Amino acid sequence: MAGSVNKVILVGNVGADPEIRRTQDGRPIANLRIATSETWRDRNSGERREKTEWHTVVVFNEGLCKVVEQYVKKGAKLYIEGQLQTRKWQDQQGQDRYSTEVVLQGFSSTLTMLDGRGDGGGASSGFGGGRGGSSNNDYGDDYGAPAPSSSPSRGGGGGNFSRDLDDDIPF
Repeated sequence: MAGSVNKVILVGNVGADPEIRRTQDGRPIANLRIATSETWRDRNSGERREKTEWHTVVVFNEGLCKVVEQYVKKGAKLYIEGQLQTRKWQDQQGQDRYSTEVVLQGFSSTLTMLDGRGDGGGASSGFGGGRGGSSNNDYGDDYGAPAPSSSPSRGGGGGNFSRDLDDDIPF
């Protein structure tokens, strides 16, 4: 196959307060468990059924770790984009074990808080590094810089591009 994609998107609830650890050189690593559920009605009995899957999420991105550490608590609803990774480890009896995790690292990962708790609405590790946002339109440092002014031949004036877009759109 010429190309492939390893991308996971989850929308679910955090099962316990995140665990933040630090590497020997002081970089944070966040571990959390996210539950996703589906519900349906049983055709035979008519009863409502539910199935919950638990996902282990590991955050290596320093900016996203700060958001997790400050704002994510048990019960928070999160939107996560990351990659699947399987790692091999040995248990206490020396048996090989495997764990598959959703990993957030690099520029292709996203973590967004969906339930509006606290001031940290979300973060992404896209262009310009991780950025935090919230429901009160505090776009963080990436959006605070003024836009370059237009040349006279193209018309228009300078201004702050992100604030120009901050109008009364109802979403």
